[in-house]
Amino acid sequence: MRIGYFLACEEFQPHELLEQARLAEDAGFSFLWISDHFHPWNSQQGQSAFVWSMIGALAQECSLPVTTAVTCPTMRIHPAVIAQAAATSAVLLQGGFTLGLGTGEALNEHITGQVWPPEAERLDMLAEAVAVIRRLWSGQVVSHRGCHFRIDTARLFTLPESPPPIFLSAFGPKATELAAHIADGFITTKPDKKGLARFRAAKGTDAPAQAGFKVAYAPTKPEGVSEAHRLWANEGLPGEMAQILPTPEHFEQASSLVTREMTEESIAAGPDRDEHLAAFVPYREAGYDSVAVGNIGRYYREMIAFYGADVLPVLQS
Repeated sequence: MRIGYFLACEEFQPHELLEQARLAEDAGFSFLWISDHFHPWNSQQGQSAFVWSMIGALAQECSLPVTTAVTCPTMRIHPAVIAQAAATSAVLLQGGFTLGLGTGEALNEHITGQVWPPEAERLDMLAEAVAVIRRLWSGQVVSHRGCHFRIDTARLFTLPESPPPIFLSAFGPKATELAAHIADGFITTKPDKKGLARFRAAKGTDAPAQAGFKVAYAPTKPEGVSEAHRLWANEGLPGEMAQILPTPEHFEQASSLVTREMTEESIAAGPDRDEHLAAFVPYREAGYDSVAVGNIGRYYREMIAFYGADVLPVLQS
């Protein structure tokens, strides 16, 4: 199982993300995940750097492969622009780029003033967007008039030697069926054993899958739990709330229902190596071949050093 580092654009300033990438490479992490947001989930997180600027900078700071986790190519940014951004990223990263895609969240996509569509329509938009992106990566002139998108004689001139793989996030049978049909791999932020099994049943037993999650390394467990609850209580929200709430203020209101005890039960916090190792077990048992982990709070330098010395050698043995 490859272990990567998860860069959270919602929580850290751009220079901190670049520092984390450098430290992660030196510590022995194998790849990077990076989130793609317009808004943070709440005001406590307080950041939201433009992911494509960050990827360009990352390509100059370290040599690790990068996956977007995940980009929505339908509403906030037209799929033709995503195709160009991803192609340039793949060139800069010398082929070490994976385009992780999903149907997005209202939190980020509503900003252009469009109505946030129901799930079935979002999936249909995603399927059309992926088809458009792949056509543009062919280097040919593309004109397209679909149900959701228009393209007029567009051609990409800066292209990698081979197109980057597309991984799709999928929740539920319909989304997973679509992912198996149009994507090269599966991507998620949960140890979704059923979803991955469904994807591989349709795609093949060797189909690649990436997952990612966060921990809260700190000098003590209570401090780690406090940081996780203050900054990322939103991860305890159930169901489709993450997809339909439109503003950080709405997430703050909803997250008030997530108790500190709920956060403590759901996250590896503090400095205990065995607790951090145990957090990877569900992903290994589910069959994920690549897992990215990021740290919540200010102790990311200490977390990366701790993982490099005590955690990665065990996980990668």
